[in-house]
Amino acid sequence: MGKRKVISEEELKEMVYPSEGEVLGRVVKRLGSDLMVVKCADGKTRIGRIRGKLKRRIWVRDNDVVLVAPWDFKSDERGDIIWRYTVAQVDLLKSQGYLPLDL
Repeated sequence: MGKRKVISEEELKEMVYPSEGEVLGRVVKRLGSDLMVVKCADGKTRIGRIRGKLKRRIWVRDNDVVLVAPWDFKSDERGDIIWRYTVAQVDLLKSQGYLPLDL
């Protein structure tokens, strides 16, 4: 059984904006495996799970800004992390009004 490795972070150069039902958030704490505590822009704290497609492609660390899709059930408590933004993309999101300045 081989190591899992990050294939490429080149895909992060593409810009993904939040669509309906998705919310931006900041990773507060890593819980282990693929679970993280995420403070979302809507004021709720959710436990986020990194999707399998994203898990092997990029690393998600503390204080990263991520895009969260809340689950259909337990939407106030759980969600899927579907994208991580770079520092330049975070600045762009703040200037365009997608991300509150205090997050």
